[in-house]
Amino acid sequence: MMQLNRRSFFTAGAMASAMAVMPAPTTHAVTLPDPEKKARLRLSCQEGVAPGKSLAEKLDFMEKLGFEGIEPGGGGLARRVEEFQKALSGRNIKISAICAGFNGVLISEKEESRNQAVSSMKDIMTAAGALGSTGLIMVPAFNGQTKLGHQESREILIKLLTELAEHAAQNKTRFLLEPLNRGECHFLRQVGDGAAICRDVEQSLKKSKGAEANCGGVGLMGDFWHMTWEETSDLAAFLSAEKYLHHVHIASRKRRSMPGEDAGDNYVSGFKGLKLIGYQDFISLECGSQGNKKETIPAAVKLIREQWDMA
Repeated sequence: MMQLNRRSFFTAGAMASAMAVMPAPTTHAVTLPDPEKKARLRLSCQEGVAPGKSLAEKLDFMEKLGFEGIEPGGGGLARRVEEFQKALSGRNIKISAICAGFNGVLISEKEESRNQAVSSMKDIMTAAGALGSTGLIMVPAFNGQTKLGHQESREILIKLLTELAEHAAQNKTRFLLEPLNRGECHFLRQVGDGAAICRDVEQSLKKSKGAEANCGGVGLMGDFWHMTWEETSDLAAFLSAEKYLHHVHIASRKRRSMPGEDAGDNYVSGFKGLKLIGYQDFISLECGSQGNKKETIPAAVKLIREQWDMA
């Protein structure tokens, strides 16, 4: 602790008095530029969330409610490309994101596990590109999956994502980093941090490939459920993501059920952020349900649309 003598005490006191009589700083409103495109509300639903015994039944249900996307899992996706292409033919629904399904851990302390993750992610990305997907959702590591520290994890992640981004761009898709809440991971918990990682991957690509490097394979997503616990502002979180944001998950804010099943479920601030950045991709249901999905999903769709209009 710094020790103050009598002289320095009086000096500090005089400065404090002077500060007290100074006028308060003037505040200025910040005006954001209009986005290049007007944001669109494009609803998606995970394949496992939609009710129905078959893919066709799920798609029929979703189409009646105006869904534009379906989000399948990445496990075994390469074997299902033709199945999805046939099932979606003539429909207004497209593949949105691909939810994980890879093997290994990107930031494991074990090189074998990292290599496994990269290899399986590339296979899923190839299938994702064939299906016109916006990208593969990936979590660098869940709690307990790595012993590496934060700095080393980040360095390894930037290196591997640079390789994955190049493969994704070649297949006209992208990786989508997903920030989680602290109960599920210790690394990457806020949307802004994910955006910073995306920026670093872009810089790494340009350093290795030149200024004209294809950075289209770099991406990020946000999840209202995780954001509930980690973000101070949904609006600010999405503003921090800006150009990198290409997918959003939505669920109720207390129990991770259908939007509207928890009292006070509100997404207006986040939707305002999405509108300010001209968001063009999907908002996808990733949640359970306390009731009959054939009733709770239409109610969730109604709530989302109403709050989108309010934003």
